[in-house]
Amino acid sequence: MEILSHAITGSASAKLSLPRNDNVHRRLVGCRHGFSYLNLRTLRSQRGRRIFSKVQCSQQSSNNSIDFTDPDWKSKFQQDFERRFNIPHITDIFPDAQSFPSTFCLKMRTPVNEDFAEGYPSDEEWHGYINNNDRVLLKVINYSSHKSAGAECIDPNCTWVEQWVHRAGPREKIYFKPEEVKAAIVTCGGLCPGLNDVIRQIVITLEIYGVKNIVGIPFGYRGFSDKDLDEVPLSRKVVQNIHLSGGSLLGVSRGGPSVSDIVTNMEERGINMLFVLGGNGTHAGANAIHNECRKRKLKVAVVGVPKTIDNDILLMDKTFGFDTAVEEAQRAINPAYIEAHSAYHGIGIVKLMGRSSGFIAMQSSLASGQVDICLIPEVPFRLHGPHGVLRHLKYLIETKGSAVVCVAEGAGQNLIEKTNATDASGNIVLGDIGVHIQQETKKYFKELGIPADVKYIDPTYMIRACRANASDGILCTVLGQNAVHGAFAGYGGITVGICNTHYVYFPIPEVISHPREVDPNSRMWHRCLTSTGQPDFI
Repeated sequence: MEILSHAITGSASAKLSLPRNDNVHRRLVGCRHGFSYLNLRTLRSQRGRRIFSKVQCSQQSSNNSIDFTDPDWKSKFQQDFERRFNIPHITDIFPDAQSFPSTFCLKMRTPVNEDFAEGYPSDEEWHGYINNNDRVLLKVINYSSHKSAGAECIDPNCTWVEQWVHRAGPREKIYFKPEEVKAAIVTCGGLCPGLNDVIRQIVITLEIYGVKNIVGIPFGYRGFSDKDLDEVPLSRKVVQNIHLSGGSLLGVSRGGPSVSDIVTNMEERGINMLFVLGGNGTHAGANAIHNECRKRKLKVAVVGVPKTIDNDILLMDKTFGFDTAVEEAQRAINPAYIEAHSAYHGIGIVKLMGRSSGFIAMQSSLASGQVDICLIPEVPFRLHGPHGVLRHLKYLIETKGSAVVCVAEGAGQNLIEKTNATDASGNIVLGDIGVHIQQETKKYFKELGIPADVKYIDPTYMIRACRANASDGILCTVLGQNAVHGAFAGYGGITVGICNTHYVYFPIPEVISHPREVDPNSRMWHRCLTSTGQPDFI
């Protein structure tokens, strides 16, 4: 059994029909989820001009690709979509699993009786439950042409096809007796604003259902194997004020033991609800744990809550921590601007998070209004040459007297020497593009004989460690509540997210195949370019 850092498995979803080393591959945002005829900008150097390339990728169902000549292709696509986005349920493994009236009812605010002598309290007149057949529309824009900015089309004619996903929330029937539940919470990966908010709300919601046995697994998946790490008892009293500070009450770490060892440990502890807070790799581990539990025919609900400051989880409007990161990034960009603006030929360089996705750099640049150059992993650029970043910096110094550069950590990795090292999660250790740009900028202006005062700011750990802002606080609260609702409803192998402002459940494999990326032909990236006024650096 593989360790969790290598637990990502393939799914029967769409595969790209391009080699991984093709630059176009990084532009295919959304292809995996049914958008098989995209007209996207491919940023390649060809005599210094941006060219456009029409790229086709195949939508693969379980056996074959869509045949658009088939008059029934639309209905077949929808059937395949419904199959892929059907969320796993306890009754898939236990067809005779007994359901009970929900113990979650906001009209009944007194504590649930310990022995449930009167049965499970429920109020038939309370209309606060979600019907299992409720759905949320995944995509809301009906593109009329694949030439439209950011178009995500299924076929060459951009035919409108409705794609529905499961609405999140409390169900009228539950599949776990609260007094028999032992719920565990684990936080994995790196720090992110809002972790404590989610932990707090999961605990509070579990207690409303009537659960009394709630524990935290310390330091990520490692806590399942390290005998020196004891589980942390959790209650409303313990978590009441943890959201007022950053970090994680439970601690975080990367990597961990094998999936088999984790599930065995869960059996020994009697854990039958597991809430996993983490990003793509962590969710891959959660899905592997879910599959192993089903393989062993264990009645266990494994539910993920997407935690990534980079906002790189597929299909979701945003992930918790992102809004806070964008807000906190202003505390770095503004000083960089002041330093640059106050100096003679001042240049401020700010490096923000974003391994493979440039959402933080893009949104932070838009929010600040002070950035002249925004560099992200999805858009190739050159430092040198007549159309390079350094030449544009020279132009800005000559015309404005100062400049501010915002760069995502994963941008321009082709310009620096690769480390070939990986972290505990299996992620490639990136070269420091911020320092590289700083050094190359100083060298460039020195060779030109032009004085330049270059300042470099890296606020990464300051941003990760802060508490969630109000917007993220609300998001974390609702995500935590819906994670518990999903588990009690009998679902597992799911993650909860926000989609078109509504909260939904996704099957984990559909959101972890690859990181969500900025579409260089999207309206948001165009807005960023309009704000910065930067040219193409190719």
